[in-house]
Formats: sequence, C-alpha cells, structure tokens
Amino acid sequence: MPSAADHNDGRGRPRKLRDFHGLFMACHPSGEGLRIEHATFHIVSLCFILIHMKRNTNAADGSDDRPVIWTVSVSRLSRLLRDVTPEFDDRARIENIHLGFEQAVTTLRGRLRTERCDVLIAAGSNGAYLKNRIDRPVLLVRPDGFDLMQALSKAHRLSSQIGLLTHATEVPAFAEFQENFGLKIAQRAFVTAEDARTQVRELIAEGCKAIVGTGMAADLAERAGASGILLYSADTVRQAFEAALDMATAIGRPEAPSRNSSARSVAAQAAYSTADLLGESASMRALRDRIDRFAASEHTVLISGETGTGKELAAQALHLGSPRRKSRFVAVNCGAIAESLLESELFGYEEGAFTGARRGGHTGLVQAAHGGTLFLDEIGEMPLNLQTRLLRVLEQREVVKLGSSRPTPVDARVLAATHTDLGEMVRQGHFRQDLFYRLNVLRVEIPPLRLRAGDATQLARHFLDQALSGRKLGWQVQALDAIAHFSWPGNVRELRNVIDRLAVYCDDQTREISLTLLHAVAPELLGSLQEAALSPESRPSQDVRQIEAALQRSGGDRAAAARMLGISRTTLWRRLRDASRP
Repeated sequence: MPSAADHNDGRGRPRKLRDFHGLFMACHPSGEGLRIEHATFHIVSLCFILIHMKRNTNAADGSDDRPVIWTVSVSRLSRLLRDVTPEFDDRARIENIHLGFEQAVTTLRGRLRTERCDVLIAAGSNGAYLKNRIDRPVLLVRPDGFDLMQALSKAHRLSSQIGLLTHATEVPAFAEFQENFGLKIAQRAFVTAEDARTQVRELIAEGCKAIVGTGMAADLAERAGASGILLYSADTVRQAFEAALDMATAIGRPEAPSRNSSARSVAAQAAYSTADLLGESASMRALRDRIDRFAASEHTVLISGETGTGKELAAQALHLGSPRRKSRFVAVNCGAIAESLLESELFGYEEGAFTGARRGGHTGLVQAAHGGTLFLDEIGEMPLNLQTRLLRVLEQREVVKLGSSRPTPVDARVLAATHTDLGEMVRQGHFRQDLFYRLNVLRVEIPPLRLRAGDATQLARHFLDQALSGRKLGWQVQALDAIAHFSWPGNVRELRNVIDRLAVYCDDQTREISLTLLHAVAPELLGSLQEAALSPESRPSQDVRQIEAALQRSGGDRAAAARMLGISRTTLWRRLRDASRP
C-alpha cells in the first residue's frame, strides 16, 4: 500500500498540494504575466486538503465502494501490470505486489486477515501456485493467439531459431502458426522453477537465441544470455483487469452489506442479441437461426467454440431471445474463481457454515439466477466434486447451501460454454458423463473465423467504422485479401484487437487502408500479407484447399461452395482449373 511519504511532503501537506504550490510560485512572477491572487491559492489549498482528508477517511471507514484488486507477480510481468494499472484507477483500488510463490502466500495470508481484497491477478506458474493456497479468487492472465503471434514476430526478428516455454500447458494455435509460417520453433512446458531453468538451458544449447514465454521463462532466458520475450500483451492484461472487475461484482466482497447482495449476484446483464452476431457466411446465418430457435426453449444449451469466437455473446443472445429476457442473466467463469471458493460462490452458505463465513450467510449465484438465466462459462474447468452438486441442481431444480440441509427451489435456465472437447474429457475421466449428457441437450457450435468465408473482411470494415466513430475509410483490395487469408487463431477477438490497433494509426490524412499500413500495424499477418501481394495466377494452393473444404461441406454443390467462400462460381471454377494445370 502507498506509504505516508507517498501522500505527504514531510511537512504534513499532501504531495499534490505541494506540486500545486510549486506551480503557483512559478506562475506568480513579480512583473508581468499570469498572476494568481493569494486568496485564490488559499481557497484551492483548502480544497486540496479537504479532498485529501475525504479520500483518507473513505479508505479508513470502508466507504470507498470500489473493488480492491491485488496483482501478484515477481517477474517482468510486474512492469506490464503496473503500466496498465493507472487505466483502472477510477474503477478499482489496485495494488501491485512484487512477490512470488511461498513468500507471496505467506504475505498475502497475513494481510488478508486484516485487509480487504476482492480479487487477485497473477499468471503462469506463480498464479497456479497461488490459486489453491489463497482464500480469494485468483484470476490468471492467459495469453491468447494474438499474444503468441506478436511475441513470435518479435522473436523472429532476433533469431531464426526460437524457443517457446510456457507453464504446464501448450499455447493454443501454436502448431497452426508454425505450419503456416514455416518457422523453426521449439516448444517446451515446465512445472517447477527448476524445471524452467533446465528447459531454458536445453533450448539455448539447441541454438535458440530468443525464447518466448511467461514472465519467469523470459527472465530466466535473459539471465542465461538469450533474448527473453514476454508472451503477454498489454491488451491481455487489460482483459484480465476487466474480468477481475466483473468477478468482483459477481461474487461480492466479504464486507458488502446485504442490501447489495442483489447487485453482487448479477455478474452481467445481457446486452447482445442475434443481430450482434455479425457475418453473412452460411455458417453464421445457420448459427443465428439455431439461436433464435433454441431461445424459445427452456432446455439446457451447451455452447462450444474456440477462444475468441463469441460464446458469451451467443449466451446473451439466447437469454434476450427467451421469455426470461426481463429477468437476470447471471454469468460466472468456472475457471476464473479459485476452486476453494467456487462451491460457496455457486451454491451459497449459511451463517457459521465454516470459519470466516459471512454473518447472515451468502446467496449463491445459482440462487441469484432464479427466474432468469445462469451462464456457466468454461464449464470444463469445474472440479469433479462440484459437478455432482451442479447435476443435482439441473435434475432436482433445487440448491442446498453449505451448512444447510434444507433445499431451496431454483427456477433458472442453464447455459454452459466450453472451448474444450467435453466428450474427450469424459473419456479421460475429467468430466462426469451424466453431467455432460444433462448439459448437452441442445448444442450450439460457434464456427472459428477461418471457416467463415467472407466474414473476416466484413467484420474488419465494421470494427474500423466503430473505432473511428463512423468515419469511413477505403480499403485496398490487397489489404482485404490479407485479412481474408489470415487464419485468425484468436478468432473475432484477435481481429478486433488488430483493427483497434489499426485505428490508432489512422490520422486525418489517412484515406484508405493499404497493404503497407496493415503490415506496419500487424506484422503477425506476414504470411497472408505476402500472399495478398502475389498475382492471382501465382496464389498458393491455400485457396484450393479452402475450395475443396467448402465443396466437401456443401456435398459437391459448387454454387453453395462459392456462396460459403464469398466468391462467384466463375472464380471458383477458374481457381480449380488453374490449380490442376501443371
């Protein structure tokens, strides 16, 4: 927490007042120029003092109702977290804690006995270490496909041989990236710090001069003489802060009075309908039709799709199209709440159910969704023991709080979403088969952007118009081709991030989006940019593979395949003909 020295100048005056006094003296020359009366200065000084006292009083008596978020990192990620923190100062009280692992656990446990914290943000191995050792929600900063592209692009400029070192699991979209760009990348995963050190030494021995990875991996690479490149981006950190704010609203604070329980329980209000599911590809038209049809039903819906495809947007559309649209839409991310807290937050508890239980008990999110819709995002992350309790909710339409034997009836429609293959998780014993069947009554599969022919360019135009507040810019054909040919492993979310970045570079002199501008803004699109620069006659066989895939999906109907791809039948025929020539 900030010390007294951070707020006072040593003579009892707030630091901001001291700074204002310096400005006053600088703007008060004895001769000509700007002149500020002493009376005005004293009035302004008094205002500073009163504001300062009010803030301190609010902090002391707990009347500051902003969420309290602690970021915990001991690696270079700390700097990135600190850089982004000021953007959220008006929405949360944020403290950056530079500690890791057991030292962090000991310190945090001690402070949490007397201090308030709603959500912690961490990442990588440090985050995994904290997640089940701290009795507060720990939100993990997770890299996405866009982060991977950006980091590998930086690494490629430094070395032709690149190492990718992550904690425990592989990064999604890595294999596809390596295949599309033909880079020599050695991917490794670590569990412990010593394991990470060993992996770094082995990667360097193999000739990797640039290593992309988590904060720990990047730091270890630098110490070992290689270039360490952080896998996380500022945008990903911003998303983590936004998710932490949503979580703080969803699960509430231990200090929150009961009058706020209703507001606490509502994790999100549905704001999107099927009209917001943009795209004119056949798969998107079918998706909107399916959502409209399913919305009227009371059955459980399982929403599947890759990261960034818009699963929560689809869930909100299902709610807004249903008879429950005027009731609550309660969303909870099963992977973002610490396992030790998930049960009490979902199902609630009675007063005295366990040490630290809130006076008066706690209404869980399941009960908070009564009359409305409960959206369980990342359902595959739910622990097995809680899956049994959720199954009872679905089958019996009742919930039993911790510390109680009395069931409470619950009338809530359940929607669940996952980016994993739940069927495979069932086969591996990581997900209950009976729960899977109970959730998989109606199925909504959101197609990845790479299979939505023509939608990427439409979305790019739409997002740019939004980012520029309606100002219309032209697009070079080659730039649109680059957008169309990129695989977008991060899907719509990644595309939006790129377009938002592009909008920053568009000034008053910009009249159109050129291939050159797109290359400068998004170097991760290198492969598709190079392809877009080729003549139609020399275009690689990727077009043919896309056509063949479309023909397979359409049962050989060339007209339907052309519609899927957003091209004419003549163009489809010509590309197939050209590909067959020797």
